[in-house]
Amino acid sequence: MPEKTRIIRVAIPAPLPRLFDYLCTDLTVAAGMRVRVPFGPRPVVGLVIETDVLSDHPSEQLKAIKTVIDNKPLLGKDMLSLCQWTASYYHHAPGEAYLAALPAALRRGEPARLPPPDSWQLTAAGQALELDTLKRAPRQQQVLARLRQATGAVEGSVLCQELGSVRPIIKALQDKGWIEQAKPPTAAALANAGPALSTDQTAVVKAVTDKLHGFHPCLLEGITGSGKTEVYIQIIRAVLEQDQQALVMVPEIALTPQLVDRFRSQLGVDIAVLHSGLTDTERMRAWLRAANGDLRLVIGTRSAIFTPLARPGVIIVDEEHDSSYKQQDGLRYSARDLAVRRAQMSAIPIVLGSATPSLESLHNAQRGRYTHLRLPQRAGLAELPSMRLIDIRRARLREGISEALLTSMQQHLDKGGQVMLFINRRGFAPIMMCHACGWSAECQRCDTRLTYHRGIHALRCHHCGSERRPPSQCPACNANELLPLGLGTERVEEVLRAQFRHIGIARIDRDTTRRKGSLQALLDEVNSQRAQILIGTQMLAKGHDFPHLSLVGVLDADGGLFGSDFRASEHMAQLITQVAGRAGRGERPGEVLIQTHHPDHPLLLQLLGEGYDGFANSVLEERQAAGYPPFASLALLRAEAPDADAPRRFLTLAANLAAPLCGKLVERWGPLPAPMERRAGRMRAQLLLQSRERAALHSLLKQLMPQLYALPEARKVRWSLDVDPIDML
Repeated sequence: MPEKTRIIRVAIPAPLPRLFDYLCTDLTVAAGMRVRVPFGPRPVVGLVIETDVLSDHPSEQLKAIKTVIDNKPLLGKDMLSLCQWTASYYHHAPGEAYLAALPAALRRGEPARLPPPDSWQLTAAGQALELDTLKRAPRQQQVLARLRQATGAVEGSVLCQELGSVRPIIKALQDKGWIEQAKPPTAAALANAGPALSTDQTAVVKAVTDKLHGFHPCLLEGITGSGKTEVYIQIIRAVLEQDQQALVMVPEIALTPQLVDRFRSQLGVDIAVLHSGLTDTERMRAWLRAANGDLRLVIGTRSAIFTPLARPGVIIVDEEHDSSYKQQDGLRYSARDLAVRRAQMSAIPIVLGSATPSLESLHNAQRGRYTHLRLPQRAGLAELPSMRLIDIRRARLREGISEALLTSMQQHLDKGGQVMLFINRRGFAPIMMCHACGWSAECQRCDTRLTYHRGIHALRCHHCGSERRPPSQCPACNANELLPLGLGTERVEEVLRAQFRHIGIARIDRDTTRRKGSLQALLDEVNSQRAQILIGTQMLAKGHDFPHLSLVGVLDADGGLFGSDFRASEHMAQLITQVAGRAGRGERPGEVLIQTHHPDHPLLLQLLGEGYDGFANSVLEERQAAGYPPFASLALLRAEAPDADAPRRFLTLAANLAAPLCGKLVERWGPLPAPMERRAGRMRAQLLLQSRERAALHSLLKQLMPQLYALPEARKVRWSLDVDPIDML
């Protein structure tokens, strides 16, 4: 029997189901360090996972590493274990799972060195400067005004996120002596205690901080406006006082600036902000400072879950129900679920906060897996808004807006309140149709209609992003009777500008917030009351606090009542509850009006009558009877190709391979065409695996996945496995 070779095992960022063996004579290499290794026609950067292990391959068949990039591990045992668990649970290529934990700059092999500091504050001269003297330099005025508003230093990345590309402006202001790089705050700054807590808030903080030294999963269900953020701050304060670090997860980039300012003002510590809007250098800097313990508080979106912490003390997941925590391509992980697993592996508490918890988290709380903490009252004197349905059957609508809603809007505006109208469709109209023959504009690459955007006079697909000019006449019958049908945010804005001519209006959707700084500029208009009417999509549904907002109108509540996805009603209830929660958060009483063609629908009536809790308990009973999550586990195998036959052939073979592994515990559904069969020019199909026993499903996947990689048909399609999918599209 030939003698086995001692080697190092390396993770390579490739869609292959294994690690790779390499020869290494360098005794300084250790797990968690990067190496440059030959792989195919060129060298790549890999991550050492194991050292001094035995290989089944003879030494003459193995290649040697080229260079060792690091002099110490970038990832410790805790993060390597988390990545290994991630690859195992999601049955994903391990190399991609391990390398996902590194910022892009480190994945490229750049040195793991800290770039210069990048926090800025006003000097005494900058504080004394009259901003009106800079009217001819509006960009400089804008940056100085933002720094003057802040309670502490502001990261350069935050300034760029809010105000656009301001690096040259920062340099100019520094040269003039008006701003300077900030020094990290001292621990003495922790003395700012913030507002006094209510009895309920105090009880929640105590329940968490009494168990800081061990895994303690908590579901914090707090109604909108109940002061969850203040609870987070006090929990973090207790962690910082023990010289530990905190990780706070948020679902959207838009929520980070206001949280950073609030946390910095009360906690007085330097904060790492991690999201997709950072440059590679900014992300690497924050990542390295968190890893070495310099940064004691990390706030970030989904990928921040892979940020290493030198002394982890608590993880907080805000808006834990939000679907943004689920990665929808590549490694399809749930950052919320990984956060729970990471807290367990690190033996620290985790708080999952939401006004509308996911049914999975509620189920875990009901079964005693999570401690269920509640904030049932709004903070201060604010009360929950009243909610009422508007029956729009046979009602006269002005571009989708009822007279009853318009009348109520005028009443609230007359009293000095602000109004928000919510519609989850951007653009001017979802459909452009010929009134003569019924032709409608469809995407040439997807099975969907194009949305008409009047502001740019274009037809755009919201699935693949393709765009074209609208025709001047009908392509089918040559008639000049093309009409935009349906309701979008642009159309609502046009109607309201005609109706309320002297009222400031702000439309907040992806189209109006594409440019850096545009979202913050619009929010400033709202908070300063220059804009009294807000029109928006779900970007406005969570996290934002508008103290003068007294009326919320939901223009179309019916979309989620009849969705094909089993989660549609849950998402509908969460969205309505979150949107409604924006009203009445200040001193003004709030009112919520919901337009619907189905005022007698039991789900709507239950949501209004029993609140989100009653609704959720009812849906949980339905899920249990139907065998859907959280009472079952799902895995969705997707495949796509330019033609429809290749995905179908691959998934048929996959179904045949899975059949003898299913037994009585796993069910197969498909292969079937995806709900949107053609998307971005590719034909899509899927195979669903479902089981009431999670272990049985994962046992099947563990055996099935190596067989799928070996199929010749697997190389003819683009395929992926989605464990715990949040939608079936």
